[in-house]
Amino acid sequence: MSSGVDEEPDEWEAVFWDIGGVILDLESVQAAHAAAIEEFCERHELETPADEAVETWRTAVGECFRSRDGTEFRAAREAYAVGFEAVADEPVPREAWRPAFEETVQETIEPVPGVVEAIETLADSDLHVGVISDVDDEAGREMLAQFGVREQFDSITTSEEVGRTKPDATIFETALEKADVSPERSLMIGDRYDHDVKGAAEVGMHGVAFGAEEGPAVSYRIVSPLEVLEIVGAAGR
Repeated sequence: MSSGVDEEPDEWEAVFWDIGGVILDLESVQAAHAAAIEEFCERHELETPADEAVETWRTAVGECFRSRDGTEFRAAREAYAVGFEAVADEPVPREAWRPAFEETVQETIEPVPGVVEAIETLADSDLHVGVISDVDDEAGREMLAQFGVREQFDSITTSEEVGRTKPDATIFETALEKADVSPERSLMIGDRYDHDVKGAAEVGMHGVAFGAEEGPAVSYRIVSPLEVLEIVGAAGR
């Protein structure tokens, strides 16, 4: 664990977590998506090679997200639908891909090593434990429930709920208001520098980089979620 913070509070009030890349292992997500697309191609007897179909799907999904207006929220489920239509090269009803897709994702995704233990330990403290994530609201809650940590969180704030994605200040301010905590006594753990760490720092929170790039907004850098316990412990917890 490393710290670039000049001054930390004598007492922490809250720890907020991103989901993708921090709680949810992204390699397992990529594997889940690839498996779901391959299954879709087989079921619909498409002749497209699996690796080509996966690339087509990912490109279409990425373009869908990039076409949104700034930090405007766009549901992942909508982008996924665009991806399957690109693979099939024709309109595809939701029932033709979504049930199998969600089942495959549920069976394949895994949490980041150490994160469940870290969240459970924090939940036993008097700190507010929250989520600030750019996920679809229902999907995010289902992931947390699947990993057995949904009830460990005092608050969950998603971009679907507020209509804006990180680094828009609205999502951070909404989470802080829900928790009734001060930003300068709050940690935000994220895997993306501009969105998670810098976005949090711009509203006065301490950014914790987990896999995120280095930069002046980084207050702490960790290589395991369990190191968060050391940060809050150093402040007397």
